[in-house]
Amino acid sequence: MSAVTVLAGLLPAVPFGLALVGLLLPQRSRTGAAALGIGGAAVALAAAIGLVVALDGRGAEASADWVDFGGLSVTLSLRLDPAAALVAVAVAAVALAVQVYSVGYLHDDDRYAPYAAQVSLFTAAMLLVVVAGDLIMLLVGWEVMGICSYLLIGHDRRLPEAPGAAVKAFLVTRVGDVGFLLGIVVLGVHAGSFRISDVLAHDFGPGTLTAACLLLLAGVAGKSAQFPLHTWLPDAMAGPTPISALIHAATMVAAGIYVLTRLFPLYEQAPVALAVLGVMAAVTLLLGALAATAQDDIKRVLAWSTVSQLGYMAGALAVGSPPAALFHLLSHAAFKALLFLAAGAVIHAVGSNLMSAMGGLRRPMPVTFWCTAIGLAALAGVPPLAGFWSKDGILVVAEQAARHHAGPTAAWVGWLVWLAGLVGVGLTAWYATRLLLRTFFGASRAQTHPVDTPAAHASPASAIDAPAGSPAHTPPGPPHDPPGLLRWPVVLLAVPSAALGLAVLVTPFRDALALDETHLDSFVVIPMALLLAGAGLAWWRWRADPAADPATGLGPLRPAFARAFWLDEAQHALVVRPVRALGRLIRRGDEGLVDGAVEGTGRGTAGLGGGMELLHRGGMPRAVVAVLGGALLLGLAAVLTLGGVA
Repeated sequence: MSAVTVLAGLLPAVPFGLALVGLLLPQRSRTGAAALGIGGAAVALAAAIGLVVALDGRGAEASADWVDFGGLSVTLSLRLDPAAALVAVAVAAVALAVQVYSVGYLHDDDRYAPYAAQVSLFTAAMLLVVVAGDLIMLLVGWEVMGICSYLLIGHDRRLPEAPGAAVKAFLVTRVGDVGFLLGIVVLGVHAGSFRISDVLAHDFGPGTLTAACLLLLAGVAGKSAQFPLHTWLPDAMAGPTPISALIHAATMVAAGIYVLTRLFPLYEQAPVALAVLGVMAAVTLLLGALAATAQDDIKRVLAWSTVSQLGYMAGALAVGSPPAALFHLLSHAAFKALLFLAAGAVIHAVGSNLMSAMGGLRRPMPVTFWCTAIGLAALAGVPPLAGFWSKDGILVVAEQAARHHAGPTAAWVGWLVWLAGLVGVGLTAWYATRLLLRTFFGASRAQTHPVDTPAAHASPASAIDAPAGSPAHTPPGPPHDPPGLLRWPVVLLAVPSAALGLAVLVTPFRDALALDETHLDSFVVIPMALLLAGAGLAWWRWRADPAADPATGLGPLRPAFARAFWLDEAQHALVVRPVRALGRLIRRGDEGLVDGAVEGTGRGTAGLGGGMELLHRGGMPRAVVAVLGGALLLGLAAVLTLGGVA
């Protein structure tokens, strides 16, 4: 067994094993739970870094037979390459930061032990998806993530909206997973194997391949929050802030994008599926960015931002560039984890999720301010930070696909992704600047604004996200930077958020982005002009009245943006209510027909037994009664048979 195989096996195995041990601990075993959670993530990170070194730019694969169903094989298989190793590093690094941060953030939570174990299980599931070389193995990690997301989003039982948000995330992603499962079955049955290398090498018919790719897209839309299955992600903010960082940065929402990069050779042969992906990506990108412009809850701004950034990644795939999608996935993992953990520090200091209850935090929270500024600059694409190279690089490959018909994508898909991406640049700069100004500049509004409660704010997951166990909805003392366990993960995540752009100097990212003077306009000139316009407009609106929200300038559009064009309400009216009505109808039918038939049969049998009992009491022996009854039934059967023959 090679060192590469051992390291790849340790990635999911160690956090999974320690998660099982952690689930057996008493709920109040904080020290043991923290040691298991942090230790599992640290070992996984060390193994991932070792894997990058051991692979040395090469690919590797190892497999062992597991199950054979009449020639259809399922294997325990690992499929490794430099991209998988880098994604594993990102997952493990964010998981380690979240585990350390959670020790301080949930310091009074009496359910911390199962929480830490569930985070470890979540991490193990994502790492299994990363290294899996068999679609069934991948599916196991995929579904375990769904279970963990349900448990972690609903962790805080003080929030009345948490159970509903957890159920919503579980059900919406399950809708997509039905298609994902069917797509895997179609690929495996036709290829005769579920091993990814066998599937990629098989020659599928065009119709079969297109159908399978479209089915897989349904699962990707659910996990990676693509339109129209995006509605669960903003509501997932009901979970503790560290879980928001984990879900939004490196695990669940990244899984769908990552799987598409692994199976992209199939999509190169299915242009219809790529076109569908391109439309879905453009709509998701714009929808998320527009919704982020009007949110008051700081976590929901970041949540809708994640939806938009996932649209960029899907758009890169739609125009035929998996390296560009992976590059943005990695940079987004760093700066979005940074932003969520920094937001948790702000919420902890202020006692509310609402930016209208913040302001003036730059001086009392300088470390948090600078880290947030770095994260928002990377998100907006300010050069030379990570987001500039990764996000604006997607615009380059989109324009290249549009102008030169590069890759398998139709030209109109390239133009669609490019134009949506350009609009997204301006919108991202606007809401990122608005968040920074509303949170850290101007006068403090903490004393004049009521502390947030679910009743005071209509949006889901808007209640105070203070550490579990602390007095709910109680304003804390004067704002200040968080202590070490909450501070150092934020500070350390600021480093890759700023410096990860240097990866553009490394093949294959440099080659994939095709950075040369012919693409200077799409890479620098136009995006920078839109970035400055968006940021400048937000600053101008805020400067005119620092006490007012720049989003008031949206006028009558603000309610539509704040409610994401009421798509959630439309789904509720068009899907949830009819399904509930159908469920009530089925229940009534079950009670009236099935239960009635069963109970009627029972009453009839009891009546027949009573009649026979009366005959028996009249002196007729039981045996005679049985014979006569049997003869009567046989005679009736004979009459019916003869009638049918006649």
